[in-house]
Amino acid sequence: MKKQVYNPFLPVDVCIPDGEPHVFGERVYLYGSHDQEGGDTFCMLDYTVYSAPVEDLSDWRCEGVIYRAEQDPDYSNRQYMYAPDVVRGNDGKYYLYYCMSGRRGEGGYFGPISVAVCDSPAGQYEYLGYVRNKDGSPMLKYVCFDPGVINDDGVIRIYYGTQYDFEERIYSELTNPEDFRTAFESHEDVIRTEQEMFHKSREEILDTQDSVMGPVQAVLEDDMLTIKEEARHIIPYRVKGTDFEEHPFFEASSIRKIGGIYYFIYSSQQNHELCYATSKYPDRDFKFGGTIVSNGDVGLNGRKEADRLNMTGTTHGSIEKINGQWYVFYHRLTHKSDYSRQACAEKITIEADGSIAQVEITSCGLNDDALKAEGVYPAVIACHLTNGHMPHGSNKIFTDSFPNCTHQGEDRFIGEIADGTLIRYKYFKFSSGSPVVFGVTFRSEGRGVLEVYMEGETTKTGETEDEPYGTIEIVPVKEWTKQTVAFAVNDGIYSLTLKYKGNGQMELKEISWQ
Repeated sequence: MKKQVYNPFLPVDVCIPDGEPHVFGERVYLYGSHDQEGGDTFCMLDYTVYSAPVEDLSDWRCEGVIYRAEQDPDYSNRQYMYAPDVVRGNDGKYYLYYCMSGRRGEGGYFGPISVAVCDSPAGQYEYLGYVRNKDGSPMLKYVCFDPGVINDDGVIRIYYGTQYDFEERIYSELTNPEDFRTAFESHEDVIRTEQEMFHKSREEILDTQDSVMGPVQAVLEDDMLTIKEEARHIIPYRVKGTDFEEHPFFEASSIRKIGGIYYFIYSSQQNHELCYATSKYPDRDFKFGGTIVSNGDVGLNGRKEADRLNMTGTTHGSIEKINGQWYVFYHRLTHKSDYSRQACAEKITIEADGSIAQVEITSCGLNDDALKAEGVYPAVIACHLTNGHMPHGSNKIFTDSFPNCTHQGEDRFIGEIADGTLIRYKYFKFSSGSPVVFGVTFRSEGRGVLEVYMEGETTKTGETEDEPYGTIEIVPVKEWTKQTVAFAVNDGIYSLTLKYKGNGQMELKEISWQ
Protein backbone atom coordinates (compact mmCIF):
# COMPACT_ATOMS: atom_id res chain seq x y z
CA MET A 1 0.00 0.00 0.00
CA LYS A 2 1.44 3.36 -0.99
CA LYS A 3 2.44 5.77 1.74
CA GLN A 4 4.16 9.12 1.90
CA VAL A 5 7.76 9.34 0.72
CA TYR A 6 10.04 12.37 0.96
CA ASN A 7 13.65 13.47 0.51
CA PRO A 8 15.84 11.87 1.65
CA PHE A 9 13.80 8.86 0.56
CA LEU A 10 15.76 6.22 2.51
CA PRO A 11 15.72 6.08 6.33
CA VAL A 12 17.05 9.35 7.73
CA ASP A 13 20.02 7.59 9.36
CA VAL A 14 21.13 6.02 6.04
CA CYS A 15 23.74 7.71 3.86
CA ILE A 16 23.96 6.20 0.37
CA PRO A 17 25.35 8.76 -2.10
CA ASP A 18 26.55 8.46 -5.70
CA GLY A 19 23.28 6.77 -6.63
CA GLU A 20 22.93 4.75 -9.82
CA PRO A 21 19.28 3.69 -10.15
CA HIS A 22 18.50 0.73 -12.40
CA VAL A 23 15.25 -1.04 -13.15
CA PHE A 24 15.74 -4.79 -13.27
CA GLY A 25 12.50 -6.70 -13.67
CA GLU A 26 9.72 -5.20 -11.57
CA ARG A 27 11.96 -3.40 -9.08
CA VAL A 28 14.26 -0.39 -9.14
CA TYR A 29 17.60 -0.86 -7.38
CA LEU A 30 19.71 1.97 -5.99
CA TYR A 31 23.43 1.22 -6.20
CA GLY A 32 25.75 3.69 -4.55
CA SER A 33 28.67 4.11 -2.22
CA HIS A 34 27.95 4.05 1.51
CA ASP A 35 28.87 6.83 3.92
CA GLN A 36 28.76 6.46 7.68
CA GLU A 37 26.35 8.86 9.34
CA GLY A 38 28.59 11.50 10.91
CA GLY A 39 31.67 9.82 9.43
CA ASP A 40 35.05 11.46 8.90
CA THR A 41 35.87 10.28 5.38
CA PHE A 42 34.11 9.18 2.22
CA CYS A 43 32.49 5.76 1.77
CA MET A 44 33.35 4.17 5.11
CA LEU A 45 30.80 1.35 4.87
CA ASP A 46 30.23 -1.62 2.57
CA TYR A 47 27.90 -1.56 -0.42
CA THR A 48 24.29 -1.82 0.73
CA VAL A 49 21.43 -1.82 -1.76
CA TYR A 50 17.86 -0.60 -1.40
CA SER A 51 15.11 -1.45 -3.87
CA ALA A 52 11.45 -0.62 -4.45
CA PRO A 53 8.63 -1.91 -6.66
CA VAL A 54 8.43 0.18 -9.82
CA GLU A 55 4.77 0.82 -9.04
CA ASP A 56 5.38 2.06 -5.49
CA LEU A 57 8.42 4.26 -4.88
CA SER A 58 7.40 4.77 -1.27
CA ASP A 59 8.16 1.13 -0.43
CA TRP A 60 11.96 0.99 -0.25
CA ARG A 61 13.42 -2.23 1.13
CA CYS A 62 16.94 -2.78 2.38
CA GLU A 63 18.47 -5.70 0.49
CA GLY A 64 21.42 -5.79 2.88
CA VAL A 65 25.14 -5.72 2.25
CA ILE A 66 25.83 -7.03 -1.24
CA TYR A 67 29.63 -6.62 -1.27
CA ARG A 68 32.33 -5.90 1.30
CA ALA A 69 35.45 -3.82 0.78
CA GLU A 70 37.59 -6.56 2.26
CA GLN A 71 36.64 -8.81 -0.68
CA ASP A 72 38.83 -6.70 -2.95
CA PRO A 73 42.46 -7.92 -3.13
CA ASP A 74 43.68 -4.32 -2.78
CA TYR A 75 41.93 -3.86 0.57
CA SER A 76 45.22 -3.77 2.51
CA ASN A 77 46.24 -0.66 0.56
CA ARG A 78 42.86 1.02 0.00
CA GLN A 79 39.96 0.37 2.37
CA TYR A 80 37.10 2.35 0.83
CA MET A 81 34.92 1.53 -2.17
CA TYR A 82 33.92 4.57 -4.20
CA ALA A 83 30.94 5.15 -6.52
CA PRO A 84 29.89 1.90 -8.26
CA ASP A 85 27.67 0.95 -11.14
CA VAL A 86 25.95 -2.33 -12.05
CA VAL A 87 25.09 -3.72 -15.47
CA ARG A 88 23.45 -6.92 -16.66
CA GLY A 89 25.84 -8.86 -18.87
CA ASN A 90 24.96 -10.79 -22.00
CA ASP A 91 25.10 -13.96 -19.91
CA GLY A 92 22.29 -12.72 -17.66
CA LYS A 93 24.54 -12.14 -14.66
CA TYR A 94 25.00 -8.80 -12.90
CA TYR A 95 28.38 -7.08 -12.82
CA LEU A 96 29.48 -4.50 -10.26
CA TYR A 97 32.19 -2.00 -11.29
CA TYR A 98 33.99 0.18 -8.76
CA CYS A 99 37.31 1.73 -7.72
CA MET A 100 39.04 1.53 -4.35
CA SER A 101 40.46 4.53 -2.49
CA GLY A 102 42.21 5.45 0.71
CA ARG A 103 41.22 7.90 3.40
CA ARG A 104 39.75 11.17 2.08
CA GLY A 105 40.52 10.13 -1.49
CA GLU A 106 44.19 9.38 -0.98
CA GLY A 107 45.31 6.91 -3.64
CA GLY A 108 41.95 6.88 -5.37
CA TYR A 109 43.26 8.00 -8.74
CA PHE A 110 45.74 5.29 -9.66
CA GLY A 111 44.15 1.92 -9.02
CA PRO A 112 42.37 -0.31 -11.53
CA ILE A 113 38.63 -0.68 -12.00
CA SER A 114 37.51 -3.73 -10.04
CA VAL A 115 34.65 -6.05 -10.98
CA ALA A 116 32.38 -8.33 -8.94
CA VAL A 117 29.62 -10.62 -10.20
CA CYS A 118 26.32 -12.04 -8.97
CA ASP A 119 23.42 -14.07 -10.38
CA SER A 120 20.83 -11.58 -9.07
CA PRO A 121 20.67 -7.77 -8.85
CA ALA A 122 21.03 -7.59 -5.07
CA GLY A 123 22.53 -10.90 -4.04
CA GLN A 124 25.98 -11.63 -2.68
CA TYR A 125 28.51 -10.39 -5.21
CA GLU A 126 31.86 -12.15 -5.55
CA TYR A 127 35.11 -10.59 -6.69
CA LEU A 128 35.78 -11.42 -10.34
CA GLY A 129 38.86 -9.40 -11.25
CA TYR A 130 39.88 -6.02 -12.63
CA VAL A 131 39.38 -4.42 -16.02
CA ARG A 132 42.45 -5.54 -17.94
CA ASN A 133 44.32 -5.19 -21.18
CA LYS A 134 44.43 -8.07 -23.64
CA ASP A 135 47.74 -9.21 -22.19
CA GLY A 136 46.12 -9.57 -18.74
CA SER A 137 47.73 -6.48 -17.19
CA PRO A 138 45.51 -3.97 -15.33
CA MET A 139 43.98 -1.41 -17.67
CA LEU A 140 45.19 1.95 -16.33
CA LYS A 141 44.78 4.13 -19.39
CA TYR A 142 43.76 7.67 -18.48
CA VAL A 143 42.51 7.93 -14.85
CA CYS A 144 40.37 5.04 -13.61
CA PHE A 145 37.69 6.67 -11.48
CA ASP A 146 33.88 6.58 -11.05
CA PRO A 147 33.00 3.92 -13.63
CA GLY A 148 29.60 3.93 -15.31
CA VAL A 149 28.57 0.97 -17.48
CA ILE A 150 25.89 0.20 -20.07
CA ASN A 151 24.85 -2.88 -22.01
CA ASP A 152 24.25 -1.20 -25.36
CA ASP A 153 22.31 -3.86 -27.28
CA GLY A 154 24.94 -6.43 -26.41
CA VAL A 155 27.96 -4.09 -26.47
CA ILE A 156 29.39 -3.50 -22.99
CA ARG A 157 30.61 0.09 -22.72
CA ILE A 158 32.41 1.50 -19.70
CA TYR A 159 32.81 5.24 -19.02
CA TYR A 160 35.18 6.69 -16.43
CA GLY A 161 37.63 9.49 -15.61
CA THR A 162 38.23 12.66 -13.66
CA GLN A 163 39.29 16.13 -14.69
CA TYR A 164 41.05 19.04 -13.02
CA ASP A 165 41.90 22.29 -14.77
CA PHE A 166 45.68 22.11 -14.36
CA GLU A 167 46.37 21.92 -18.09
CA GLU A 168 43.36 24.01 -19.12
CA ARG A 169 44.84 27.02 -17.33
CA ILE A 170 48.03 26.68 -19.34
CA TYR A 171 46.15 26.12 -22.58
CA SER A 172 43.88 29.13 -22.09
CA GLU A 173 46.87 31.47 -22.00
CA LEU A 174 48.14 30.42 -25.44
CA THR A 175 47.46 32.24 -28.69
CA ASN A 176 48.58 29.22 -30.71
CA PRO A 177 47.25 25.87 -29.46
CA GLU A 178 50.13 24.07 -31.16
CA ASP A 179 52.48 25.62 -28.60
CA PHE A 180 50.84 23.65 -25.77
CA ARG A 181 53.42 20.86 -25.51
CA THR A 182 56.26 23.36 -25.14
CA ALA A 183 54.32 25.47 -22.65
CA PHE A 184 53.30 22.40 -20.64
CA GLU A 185 56.92 21.18 -20.39
CA SER A 186 57.85 24.46 -18.71
CA HIS A 187 55.28 23.91 -15.91
CA GLU A 188 57.12 21.29 -13.89
CA ASP A 189 54.90 22.00 -10.89
CA VAL A 190 51.81 20.89 -12.84
CA ILE A 191 53.57 17.82 -14.22
CA ARG A 192 54.71 16.78 -10.74
CA THR A 193 51.20 17.28 -9.36
CA GLU A 194 49.75 14.97 -12.02
CA GLN A 195 52.53 12.43 -11.50
CA GLU A 196 51.78 12.28 -7.78
CA MET A 197 47.97 12.22 -8.13
CA PHE A 198 47.71 9.76 -11.00
CA HIS A 199 50.96 7.75 -10.73
CA LYS A 200 51.70 8.44 -14.37
CA SER A 201 55.17 8.90 -15.84
CA ARG A 202 56.25 12.27 -17.11
CA GLU A 203 56.29 10.91 -20.64
CA GLU A 204 52.78 9.48 -20.38
CA ILE A 205 51.42 12.78 -19.08
CA LEU A 206 53.10 14.80 -21.82
CA ASP A 207 52.43 12.39 -24.67
CA THR A 208 48.81 11.39 -24.06
CA GLN A 209 46.68 13.01 -26.73
CA ASP A 210 44.46 15.74 -25.23
CA SER A 211 45.21 14.76 -21.59
CA VAL A 212 45.37 11.81 -19.19
CA MET A 213 42.34 13.48 -17.58
CA GLY A 214 38.79 13.82 -18.86
CA PRO A 215 35.85 11.47 -19.49
CA VAL A 216 36.56 8.43 -21.62
CA GLN A 217 34.76 5.36 -23.00
CA ALA A 218 36.04 1.86 -23.68
CA VAL A 219 34.39 -1.36 -24.87
CA LEU A 220 34.68 -4.65 -22.97
CA GLU A 221 34.65 -8.22 -24.18
CA ASP A 222 31.80 -10.48 -23.10
CA ASP A 223 33.97 -11.67 -20.19
CA MET A 224 33.20 -8.20 -18.73
CA LEU A 225 36.89 -7.71 -17.90
CA THR A 226 39.02 -7.49 -21.03
CA ILE A 227 39.33 -4.34 -23.11
CA LYS A 228 37.99 -4.92 -26.61
CA GLU A 229 38.23 -1.33 -27.85
CA GLU A 230 40.70 1.10 -26.28
CA ALA A 231 39.47 4.03 -24.22
CA ARG A 232 39.09 7.38 -25.94
CA HIS A 233 37.87 10.80 -24.86
CA ILE A 234 34.18 11.49 -25.42
CA ILE A 235 34.54 15.20 -24.55
CA PRO A 236 37.69 17.23 -25.26
CA TYR A 237 39.70 18.00 -22.13
CA ARG A 238 40.31 21.56 -23.29
CA VAL A 239 36.90 23.20 -23.05
CA LYS A 240 37.69 26.88 -23.66
CA GLY A 241 35.47 28.13 -26.46
CA THR A 242 33.25 25.02 -26.38
CA ASP A 243 29.74 24.59 -24.99
CA PHE A 244 31.29 22.85 -21.96
CA GLU A 245 33.29 25.92 -20.92
CA GLU A 246 30.95 26.95 -18.07
CA HIS A 247 30.26 23.38 -16.93
CA PRO A 248 33.39 21.28 -17.56
CA PHE A 249 33.48 17.63 -16.57
CA PHE A 250 34.83 16.78 -13.11
CA GLU A 251 33.77 13.21 -12.23
CA ALA A 252 30.76 10.87 -11.75
CA SER A 253 30.40 9.37 -15.24
CA SER A 254 26.99 7.84 -15.91
CA ILE A 255 25.46 6.78 -19.19
CA ARG A 256 21.92 6.20 -20.46
CA LYS A 257 20.54 5.56 -23.96
CA ILE A 258 17.16 7.08 -24.74
CA GLY A 259 15.53 6.73 -28.14
CA GLY A 260 18.83 6.16 -29.90
CA ILE A 261 20.53 9.13 -28.20
CA TYR A 262 23.28 8.68 -25.61
CA TYR A 263 22.93 10.78 -22.46
CA PHE A 264 26.17 11.27 -20.53
CA ILE A 265 25.42 12.46 -16.99
CA TYR A 266 28.27 13.90 -14.93
CA SER A 267 29.26 16.13 -12.04
CA SER A 268 30.75 19.38 -13.30
CA GLN A 269 33.66 21.28 -11.80
CA GLN A 270 31.06 23.47 -10.10
CA ASN A 271 30.77 20.32 -7.94
CA HIS A 272 27.16 20.92 -6.83
CA GLU A 273 25.35 20.07 -10.08
CA LEU A 274 24.59 17.12 -12.30
CA CYS A 275 24.87 18.02 -15.96
CA TYR A 276 24.22 16.09 -19.13
CA ALA A 277 25.56 15.89 -22.66
CA THR A 278 24.10 14.08 -25.65
CA SER A 279 25.32 12.42 -28.82
CA LYS A 280 24.13 10.08 -31.55
CA TYR A 281 27.34 8.15 -30.92
CA PRO A 282 28.54 6.43 -27.74
CA ASP A 283 32.17 7.53 -28.01
CA ARG A 284 32.31 10.99 -29.63
CA ASP A 285 30.57 14.21 -30.60
CA PHE A 286 28.88 14.85 -27.25
CA LYS A 287 27.30 18.28 -26.92
CA PHE A 288 26.53 19.99 -23.64
CA GLY A 289 22.84 19.80 -22.78
CA GLY A 290 22.45 21.61 -19.49
CA THR A 291 22.17 21.22 -15.74
CA ILE A 292 19.63 18.70 -14.45
CA VAL A 293 19.81 19.47 -10.72
CA SER A 294 21.96 21.36 -8.21
CA ASN A 295 21.96 20.43 -4.52
CA GLY A 296 21.87 24.14 -3.72
CA ASP A 297 19.40 25.12 -6.47
CA VAL A 298 22.26 27.12 -8.00
CA GLY A 299 21.44 28.10 -11.58
CA LEU A 300 17.71 27.69 -11.09
CA ASN A 301 16.01 30.93 -12.12
CA GLY A 302 19.46 32.50 -12.39
CA ARG A 303 20.51 31.82 -8.80
CA LYS A 304 24.22 32.53 -8.20
CA GLU A 305 26.60 30.33 -6.22
CA ALA A 306 26.85 32.95 -3.48
CA ASP A 307 23.08 32.62 -2.99
CA ARG A 308 23.07 28.81 -2.66
CA LEU A 309 20.16 27.56 -0.59
CA ASN A 310 22.07 24.78 1.16
CA MET A 311 25.59 23.83 1.97
CA THR A 312 26.69 22.52 -1.42
CA GLY A 313 29.33 19.99 -2.32
CA THR A 314 30.04 16.78 -4.13
CA THR A 315 27.16 15.36 -6.13
CA HIS A 316 26.80 12.19 -8.18
CA GLY A 317 23.81 10.42 -9.62
CA SER A 318 21.88 9.62 -12.76
CA ILE A 319 18.49 9.45 -14.42
CA GLU A 320 16.11 6.51 -14.75
CA LYS A 321 12.66 5.87 -16.18
CA ILE A 322 10.49 4.15 -13.60
CA ASN A 323 6.93 3.09 -14.40
CA GLY A 324 6.72 5.65 -17.22
CA GLN A 325 8.16 8.62 -15.27
CA TRP A 326 11.73 9.93 -15.52
CA TYR A 327 13.61 10.83 -12.33
CA VAL A 328 17.00 12.26 -11.46
CA PHE A 329 18.75 10.75 -8.45
CA TYR A 330 21.34 12.87 -6.63
CA HIS A 331 22.56 13.38 -3.07
CA ARG A 332 22.60 16.11 -0.44
CA LEU A 333 25.14 16.85 2.30
CA THR A 334 24.59 16.60 6.06
CA HIS A 335 26.68 16.93 9.26
CA LYS A 336 28.56 19.98 7.88
CA SER A 337 30.75 17.72 5.77
CA ASP A 338 31.18 15.89 2.47
CA TYR A 339 31.18 12.56 4.29
CA SER A 340 27.52 12.06 5.25
CA ARG A 341 25.59 12.25 1.99
CA GLN A 342 21.98 11.12 1.55
CA ALA A 343 20.03 9.95 -1.48
CA CYS A 344 17.38 12.26 -2.96
CA ALA A 345 15.40 12.23 -6.21
CA GLU A 346 13.17 14.50 -8.28
CA LYS A 347 10.83 14.05 -11.23
CA ILE A 348 12.23 15.32 -14.53
CA THR A 349 10.81 15.74 -18.02
CA ILE A 350 12.62 14.82 -21.20
CA GLU A 351 11.15 17.09 -23.84
CA ALA A 352 10.37 16.10 -27.42
CA ASP A 353 13.66 17.69 -28.54
CA GLY A 354 15.57 15.60 -25.99
CA SER A 355 16.32 18.45 -23.61
CA ILE A 356 16.03 18.29 -19.82
CA ALA A 357 15.28 21.50 -17.92
CA GLN A 358 16.88 22.00 -14.52
CA VAL A 359 14.51 20.93 -11.75
CA GLU A 360 14.21 22.40 -8.29
CA ILE A 361 15.07 20.35 -5.24
CA THR A 362 12.07 19.52 -3.09
CA SER A 363 11.04 17.75 0.07
CA CYS A 364 8.46 15.59 -1.73
CA GLY A 365 10.81 14.06 -4.33
CA LEU A 366 9.51 10.62 -5.28
CA ASN A 367 6.05 11.23 -3.82
CA ASP A 368 3.26 11.07 -6.39
CA ASP A 369 2.07 14.49 -5.23
CA ALA A 370 2.89 17.15 -2.68
CA LEU A 371 3.08 15.86 0.89
CA LYS A 372 -0.19 15.86 2.80
CA ALA A 373 -0.50 18.59 5.39
CA GLU A 374 -1.27 15.95 7.97
CA GLY A 375 0.68 14.24 10.73
CA VAL A 376 4.34 14.47 11.75
CA TYR A 377 7.43 14.85 9.54
CA PRO A 378 11.15 14.82 10.39
CA ALA A 379 12.49 18.36 10.30
CA VAL A 380 15.51 17.15 8.32
CA ILE A 381 13.43 16.76 5.14
CA ALA A 382 13.88 20.50 4.55
CA CYS A 383 14.95 21.07 0.95
CA HIS A 384 16.44 24.53 1.70
CA LEU A 385 18.52 25.31 4.77
CA THR A 386 20.48 28.53 4.78
CA ASN A 387 21.72 31.44 6.84
CA GLY A 388 22.37 33.48 3.70
CA HIS A 389 26.04 32.55 3.38
CA MET A 390 26.29 28.79 3.28
CA PRO A 391 29.65 27.20 2.39
CA HIS A 392 30.66 24.87 -0.39
CA GLY A 393 32.12 21.60 0.87
CA SER A 394 35.53 20.42 -0.15
CA ASN A 395 36.66 17.09 1.30
CA LYS A 396 36.41 18.35 4.88
CA ILE A 397 34.27 18.74 7.98
CA PHE A 398 33.48 22.36 8.80
CA THR A 399 33.99 23.59 12.34
CA ASP A 400 32.38 27.02 12.00
CA SER A 401 28.73 27.35 12.90
CA PHE A 402 25.90 27.22 10.36
CA PRO A 403 22.56 25.37 10.18
CA ASN A 404 22.86 21.70 9.27
CA CYS A 405 21.13 18.34 9.39
CA THR A 406 22.82 16.21 12.01
CA HIS A 407 22.21 13.62 14.72
CA GLN A 408 22.81 12.89 18.39
CA GLY A 409 22.11 9.39 19.59
CA GLU A 410 18.79 8.35 18.04
CA ASP A 411 17.72 11.93 17.34
CA ARG A 412 17.98 13.39 13.84
CA PHE A 413 17.45 17.14 13.70
CA ILE A 414 18.46 20.49 12.24
CA GLY A 415 21.09 22.03 14.48
CA GLU A 416 22.82 25.39 14.88
CA ILE A 417 19.77 27.40 13.84
CA ALA A 418 20.67 31.02 14.58
CA ASP A 419 19.23 34.45 13.85
CA GLY A 420 18.35 34.75 10.15
CA THR A 421 18.21 31.01 9.40
CA LEU A 422 15.70 30.00 6.71
CA ILE A 423 14.26 26.47 6.62
CA ARG A 424 12.02 25.58 3.67
CA TYR A 425 9.86 22.58 2.73
CA LYS A 426 8.40 22.05 -0.77
CA TYR A 427 5.55 21.13 -1.00
CA PHE A 428 2.52 20.52 1.22
CA LYS A 429 -1.01 19.95 -0.03
CA PHE A 430 -4.06 21.32 1.81
CA SER A 431 -7.49 19.97 1.02
CA SER A 432 -9.53 20.21 4.22
CA GLY A 433 -10.75 23.76 3.74
CA SER A 434 -10.52 24.35 7.46
CA PRO A 435 -7.99 26.12 9.74
CA VAL A 436 -4.82 24.15 10.48
CA VAL A 437 -2.56 23.85 13.48
CA PHE A 438 1.13 23.79 12.69
CA GLY A 439 3.67 22.64 15.25
CA VAL A 440 7.41 22.33 15.77
CA THR A 441 9.36 20.17 18.19
CA PHE A 442 12.51 21.99 19.29
CA ARG A 443 15.25 22.53 21.84
CA SER A 444 16.84 25.92 22.38
CA GLU A 445 19.48 27.80 24.29
CA GLY A 446 18.18 31.11 22.98
CA ARG A 447 15.04 33.12 22.85
CA GLY A 448 13.20 34.41 19.79
CA VAL A 449 10.43 33.64 17.34
CA LEU A 450 10.02 31.21 14.48
CA GLU A 451 8.07 32.91 11.70
CA VAL A 452 5.85 30.67 9.58
CA TYR A 453 5.40 31.61 5.90
CA MET A 454 3.27 29.87 3.28
CA GLU A 455 3.67 30.41 -0.44
CA GLY A 456 1.51 29.03 -3.25
CA GLU A 457 3.22 26.59 -5.60
CA THR A 458 2.22 28.56 -8.68
CA THR A 459 4.64 31.38 -7.88
CA LYS A 460 7.71 29.16 -7.32
CA THR A 461 9.89 32.20 -6.73
CA GLY A 462 11.83 30.58 -3.92
CA GLU A 463 11.33 33.65 -1.78
CA THR A 464 8.74 34.72 0.77
CA GLU A 465 8.06 38.45 0.94
CA ASP A 466 4.61 38.54 2.57
CA GLU A 467 3.78 38.77 6.23
CA PRO A 468 4.08 35.50 8.18
CA TYR A 469 0.96 33.40 8.68
CA GLY A 470 1.93 33.09 12.32
CA THR A 471 4.80 32.98 14.78
CA ILE A 472 5.96 30.44 17.35
CA GLU A 473 7.69 31.62 20.50
CA ILE A 474 11.07 30.01 21.09
CA VAL A 475 12.25 29.87 24.71
CA PRO A 476 15.31 28.27 26.31
CA VAL A 477 14.51 24.57 26.89
CA LYS A 478 16.78 21.53 27.16
CA GLU A 479 14.23 18.81 26.42
CA TRP A 480 12.38 18.39 23.14
CA THR A 481 9.32 20.63 23.40
CA LYS A 482 6.39 21.17 21.06
CA GLN A 483 4.85 24.55 20.27
CA THR A 484 2.00 25.21 17.84
CA VAL A 485 0.32 28.02 15.94
CA ALA A 486 -3.09 28.02 14.23
CA PHE A 487 -3.91 29.78 10.98
CA ALA A 488 -6.20 29.48 7.98
CA VAL A 489 -5.03 28.49 4.52
CA ASN A 490 -6.94 27.94 1.29
CA ASP A 491 -6.95 24.55 -0.38
CA GLY A 492 -3.94 24.10 -2.64
CA ILE A 493 -0.24 23.32 -2.73
CA TYR A 494 2.19 25.49 -0.76
CA SER A 495 5.80 25.71 0.26
CA LEU A 496 6.42 26.15 3.98
CA THR A 497 9.21 28.45 5.13
CA LEU A 498 10.39 28.93 8.71
CA LYS A 499 12.59 31.87 9.67
CA TYR A 500 14.25 32.13 13.06
CA LYS A 501 14.72 35.57 14.59
CA GLY A 502 16.34 35.76 17.99
CA ASN A 503 19.47 35.19 20.01
CA GLY A 504 21.36 31.99 20.74
CA GLN A 505 20.73 28.81 18.76
CA MET A 506 17.88 26.34 18.49
CA GLU A 507 17.44 22.81 17.17
CA LEU A 508 14.44 21.51 15.23
CA LYS A 509 13.45 17.83 15.35
CA GLU A 510 9.94 17.60 13.89
CA ILE A 511 7.26 19.60 12.15
CA SER A 512 3.61 18.60 12.31
CA TRP A 513 0.12 19.37 11.03
CA GLN A 514 -3.23 18.78 12.67
